[in-house]
Amino acid sequence: SRSRARFDLVPLEDLGRPRIDVLASLSGIFRDTFENVILLLDDLTERAAAADEPVEMNFVKKHAQELAADGVERPAARLFSNPAGDYGSMVNERVGAGDWTTSDELGDTWASRNSFSYGRGDQGSNRADVLQKLLKTTERVVQEIDSVEYGLTDIQEYYANTGALKTAAESAGDRDVAVSIVEAFTDDADGPRPRDLEDVLRLEYRSKLLNPKWSDAMLEQGSGGAYEISSRFTAMVGWGAVASVDDFVFDGAAERYALDDRVSETLRTANPEAYRNMLSRLLEAAGRGMWSADEDTLQKIRDKYDDADDAVEGVAPTAVAL
Repeated sequence: SRSRARFDLVPLEDLGRPRIDVLASLSGIFRDTFENVILLLDDLTERAAAADEPVEMNFVKKHAQELAADGVERPAARLFSNPAGDYGSMVNERVGAGDWTTSDELGDTWASRNSFSYGRGDQGSNRADVLQKLLKTTERVVQEIDSVEYGLTDIQEYYANTGALKTAAESAGDRDVAVSIVEAFTDDADGPRPRDLEDVLRLEYRSKLLNPKWSDAMLEQGSGGAYEISSRFTAMVGWGAVASVDDFVFDGAAERYALDDRVSETLRTANPEAYRNMLSRLLEAAGRGMWSADEDTLQKIRDKYDDADDAVEGVAPTAVAL
C-alpha cells in the first residue's frame, strides 16, 4: 500500500540545524477535504514537542513548554483555520466595503477568524491564546502558489489571508515579518525558489494589470473583462492595506484605465459599476496614503468618478427651457 501511516521526524544530526516551529494556516476547503493529512501533521507536531532533544535545537518543543507553563491545553497545536463549517477570513469583505481604518484592524480580523485549532480529537477549539503566542514569534510567512492561472494580484484571497497573516504577526510581535512566495509550478532544477513578496507583486503587476496586451484582451471581453480588471483594483488596495504597493503601479493603473479616454469610455460602456469601482479604488488609495498622486491627476479622476456615479445611479442632466 502507498498510504501514509505517519510522518517521521528527521534526526537532528541529519537535519543539520535547529528544528523550527511552524504555524500552519489552513483554508476551510483544505480543512474539510484533507482530514487525514491534518491528523498526520498534528501527530507530527505532538511528537516533535515531546522529542528527547535540547530546546535550543527544537523550537517546537521550546514553545510548547512555554505554553504549557502558562497553563495552555494542547500546547503543540499548530494547525489553525476558521470555525468548523465556516470559511474565509472576512478581511476581503472589509476591504471591499472600505470598512477599515488601520492595517492592524485587518490583522485582528484575520486572527479572530483563524484562531481555531484542528487535530486528533480537536475539531475547531478556539485557541486564540496559542495563536497569539505563535504569531508573536513568527519571523516569516511562506505562501505556496500552485496555479499559473491565478496569482497574488488576481483574486482577493491572497491579501486577505497571506497579507493579513503578515499584518497579524507584525502586530503581535511588534516587528517586521517577511513573506516568501513559492511558485510550485516552476521548473527550477533544484526545486521552486522562494521569492520576496514585493518582487512577486511587482512582476505580476507589470505582466498583467499594466501590460497593454493583457488589458486589451480584457477589454475585448466586454462586461466580464471589465469586471476582471475592476476586481484587481480592489485587490490592489487590499495589498496596499496589508503590505505595500509601489506608486508606479497606481500611476500606471490610473494612466491606463482612468486617464486614457478611449479605454475609460470602453470600460464605462461595458460595465458602468466595474468602471466606477476602479475610479473609486484609485481615490481610496490616494486618500489612505497608499498612493502619492498629484492633485491634477486626482481631480481628473474625481470628475470621471462623478460622471460614472451619476450613470450608475441613473442621474441624467436636467434640461432647462429658457
